[in-house]
Parts: sequence; C-alpha cells; structure tokens
Amino acid sequence: MTATRVTALRIGSRHMRTSLRQLSTIPFSSSDSDVADVVIAGGGMVGAAMACALGKSYSNSFAGKRIVLLEAASDRGNFMLPDHFSNRTCALSPATVSLLSRFGAWQEIEKMRCWPVRRMQVWESCSNAMITFGQEELMEPLAFIVENDVILAAILKCLEQAPVSVNIRYRTSALSFQMPGLEASGKTRSKHPWVTVSLPGGKEIKTPLLIGADGAQSAVRTAARFHTVGWNYKQTAVVATLQLSEITENTVAWQRFLPTGPIALLPLSNEHSSLIWTTTPEHADHLLKLSPDSFVDAVNDALWHDRDMDTFVNKAHSSFMGLLQSLIPAEVITRQLPPTVLGLGEGTRACFPLSLVHSSCYVRPRLALIGDAAHRLHPLAGQGVNLGFGDVSCLTSVLEDALSCGSDIGSLAHLLSYETKRQRNNLPVLATIDGLQRLYNTHLMPVVLLRSLGLSAVNAAESLKVRAEQCFLQQVTMLFIFAVYCVLVSSELS
Repeated sequence: MTATRVTALRIGSRHMRTSLRQLSTIPFSSSDSDVADVVIAGGGMVGAAMACALGKSYSNSFAGKRIVLLEAASDRGNFMLPDHFSNRTCALSPATVSLLSRFGAWQEIEKMRCWPVRRMQVWESCSNAMITFGQEELMEPLAFIVENDVILAAILKCLEQAPVSVNIRYRTSALSFQMPGLEASGKTRSKHPWVTVSLPGGKEIKTPLLIGADGAQSAVRTAARFHTVGWNYKQTAVVATLQLSEITENTVAWQRFLPTGPIALLPLSNEHSSLIWTTTPEHADHLLKLSPDSFVDAVNDALWHDRDMDTFVNKAHSSFMGLLQSLIPAEVITRQLPPTVLGLGEGTRACFPLSLVHSSCYVRPRLALIGDAAHRLHPLAGQGVNLGFGDVSCLTSVLEDALSCGSDIGSLAHLLSYETKRQRNNLPVLATIDGLQRLYNTHLMPVVLLRSLGLSAVNAAESLKVRAEQCFLQQVTMLFIFAVYCVLVSSELS
C-alpha cells in the first residue's frame, strides 16, 4: 500500500466526508459553461419541477452546484393569466400538492387559480352501477384541478428564486448523448465517464448526471437503448373547456363509462368544467368537426342518455344490490345528476391519441428517467402527471442522500434505489389503469355483468368503512374484479 493511501485512511471521518463531498461537485467559474453537475433534458412540468426541487432543496445539498435545464420551446416571458381557461388540465393529488408546496410552487398556483375536487362520481351507461369517492363536506379535497400552463408558470417563477444556479436554455434540444457503457460494475461503478450532451452550434455539456424528462418520445431513453413495453389503445382523447348552464358549487368530478370510452367532467370554477372524452379515433374526428352547439348537444347526450342500458344486466344488478343490502344493511347512496353543459369555450377543442409506454429501466450509470420519459399511461384516472411528480420527489431524496454522504450522484448504486422505489409504485398503477381500460372496452355480456356488479360492490364497501365487515367485502370485491379481468384477457387470447 502506498504512503498516499495510508495517509488517506488516517483522515478523520469528518474530513473524509468533506473531501468526498468536494469531489462530488464541480468548481465553477464564468468559463465553465460546458460543465454542469446535473443536466435535465425537457423543461415541461415534470422537468421544471425536478430543477426546482434540486435548486430549492430543503437540505441545501445542492448549494454551490450548477443545474442546466434544456427546453425546446421558447421562453414565454412573464406569464399573464388569461381570462379564459386552457383545455389542458391536471388533477393534482395531495402528494403532488405537498411536493409543490415544498419549493413554493403551490403557493404561486393558489395566487393564480386552482379548483378543489371534493367528490367524484363514476357510473355506467349499460346499468345503474356507480361508485362515489369522498364527501363534499370534507375539509381536504380529493384533488385540485389546475391548468398545465398555470403549473408550469408557477414552477418557473420559483426557479427564478432558487438559491442554486439553474440555467434554463430555451429553444435548445440536444443533438445527441454520449453515455458511459455498462461494463463497469461493483467497486468501479463510480468511475464511469461523464455524459456528454451535444448541442447545436458544436457546443457540448459534460455532466455526471443526465435526467431525461423529455416526454413519451424521449430522445434520452432512445439514446440509452432502454427497452420499452407499450401499445396503442386505438383511442383518442377529446378535450375542451365547457360552460355550465347554472352557477353552482361545482366541486364534483364526473365520469361515465360509455361503450366507446369514458367521458369526464372536471370542475374548473362554479360555472366551468374541463372535458376529457375518450372515444374511437373516428368518433373523435366527428366530434371535432361538429358546430359548437352540436358539440354541446353531443356532450349532454353522452352524460344523460340511457339507450345503452342493458335490461338483463340492469335487472341482475338490481337483484344483486337488493341481496347485498339485505345481508349488510348500509346507507343507500343516491346517484347525483351531472350538470348540463351550456356552451363550448372558443378554440378549446383538441384531441390526442392514447397509448401506454413503460421503460423497462429507469436508470443506468449517470442517467435517470422521470415522468413520461419513463412511463406514459391512459388518462382514465388522471394519474400520469402525479406519477411524474412522484418521480421528482423520490429522485430528489435519493440524490440528497448521495450528496450527504459524499457520494457520486451519478453512481448506479444510488440511482438503482430510485428505480426500485418508483417501479414498485408505478407498475401497479399502470397495470390497474390498463386493466380498467380493457375491462370497460369490452362488450362481452358476462364481463359487462361482472364489472357492473363489481363496481357496485366496491361502492358498497366504500360506504362501510367504519364497519368490521369492510375488509372481507373488499377482498371479495377485488377477487371479483380480478376474475372479470381474467375472463377478458382469456377471451382476447382465444
């Protein structure tokens, strides 16, 4: 053993930790424009939130470090909140609100506009089966409906106040990524060379950690050669901003399952709601070509008509509910009627195709994927952006832990911890939503009957939360729904 190594081993733990921490950062000057501690590719909501979470870290772990955020779009300048609502919205979960609050973005959102969802009602068109979530009198909302533009503007405003240097490069897309190989392992993992990001004009950025937040068609994921699993649902989501016929306390989210896909109304204000209508591409094209008045009529018809009601399924459902009520008496939950739509926001109609994409890996040495770059799912339950913000929260925590012990933030040992935690969370959500999409996209009579009974059974269990019988009933219900899913899958395979 050399004298140098012996001397290093004798250094006290405090000095060793300080030394390692210095090695894990980069000394910067005005000439170091081609080097950054972290490069984030993609400046959408999730990518910007990642930059903000690092730049305003509670632990101050990233003090003295430099973060570069690459965004293909132009700088929008100072955001001016328009009088009209955007047609692209998100249902932010309490966990997402908590994350945004940590670095001040939620406070900025509240200064602009957001709207609570205190109750949700989901019902079918082929029977009277329904399920409700939450109570309008509860203090804590189930979610908040916020426009995408408002979320991004709030995050970018917080970035301006970040104590850590965050350099946003607008109108900049990486041309290529030169990544380290996967050959090194074990003790040599931390010795992987840095990632080189090639930019237009012959410029380059070298970084010990590249974070891909560049969407479902991720160039970062492609460059990393990550295998993906996914499929096209052959469905299209039609979105629009709607004006309601009456000004009421609009805090209920409505979702109805139609033969062609679900239609949902999310509250934006006491007189406006956001529409997300999942249907076939042909029907979506037809809806976009309708006049505003005809489109409004089509929305009201989809929410109110009963021509898809199946007599056999409905009778079986009524008998099942009567039996369930006699076995376990519970409060009868009456289905509320959805609001009537009066008008269509000018220029708010749009559509986009639906698909599922999941990356088999989220990380490799010096690389991590977040948001849609790692997973894209059906908007059935509105969980897509929430999963992305969950990625941000988890990866931030992992990187803070790495820095606190003086480790290399691009080390695979730390990044694998992020991948494991997030895949454990994300995969069940993706599988459940994909299963529900398939479950409600079939017209097989046995499946239609079983899903109607299962939906009502879950609703009954929801109303029995304070009863001891709940656990048993929920287990039976889950088995019931799983059986329906198995019937559906087996029918497709055959």
